[in-house]
Amino acid sequence: MQGNGSIKRNTLLKVIKLLLVVAVSSLSLSVAAEATIPLLSVEPNSNGGTDYSVTIQILMLMTLLTLLPAALITMTSFTRILVVLAILRQALGTAQTPSNQILLGLSLFLTLFIMSPVLEQAYDTGLKPYMEETMAFDEALANAKVPFREFMLNQTREADLIMFAEMGGYDGFETDNDIPLKVLLPSFLTSELKTAFQIGFLIFIPFLVIDLVVASVLMSMGMMMLSPMLISLPFKIMLFVLIDGWSLIVGTLAASFVT
Repeated sequence: MQGNGSIKRNTLLKVIKLLLVVAVSSLSLSVAAEATIPLLSVEPNSNGGTDYSVTIQILMLMTLLTLLPAALITMTSFTRILVVLAILRQALGTAQTPSNQILLGLSLFLTLFIMSPVLEQAYDTGLKPYMEETMAFDEALANAKVPFREFMLNQTREADLIMFAEMGGYDGFETDNDIPLKVLLPSFLTSELKTAFQIGFLIFIPFLVIDLVVASVLMSMGMMMLSPMLISLPFKIMLFVLIDGWSLIVGTLAASFVT
């Protein structure tokens, strides 16, 4: 019995060694084959620029895709819209209705509607010439940033620009083109948050009045154990539906962006 067990162990060890040898050999062959392919190559072209290999271009594209969510939040109208809709839901007192997914979807598509002229201009002046290989990447990127800069400058308060310029050690800027993105982006976001809270305050007032009236009526009737929010909720929903609230809110948000 012991002899049979030792034979089985020796056979198993030989099989494992054989598998290891095959794995190492295949890995070395694949590495040797890949070594003959220039994965990362940078070569100067006849125009004085630089040509990158396909692998580097794919890596740059994937890096840009990871930055898209941040660009969507910081360089478009998405922030103002989402904050206003969140304040509206809080004013209505409907808890998680509409859900976060619905608010995000509405904010996204409303952002695409508002930003469509900017996106079209960026595509025509930057992305399209680059895809047609009539413009270098650096020039195409600079052209694509111009409409976004103009959009952010139109929505940014001068006081916010001055504040971040002073914090960054800048004395001033002669033209708008001299404003760096590291100053423009936080100024734009701060202005967007201010505007969103101003719009949210105006939205909150009528619903707050309904809550106060309902709470006063319940207190006068001695129904202190009954939650005023429970009674005021259907009245707020009815008011919001009667005035066609969603159309008013969406239309006001779209019209609040200066072009």
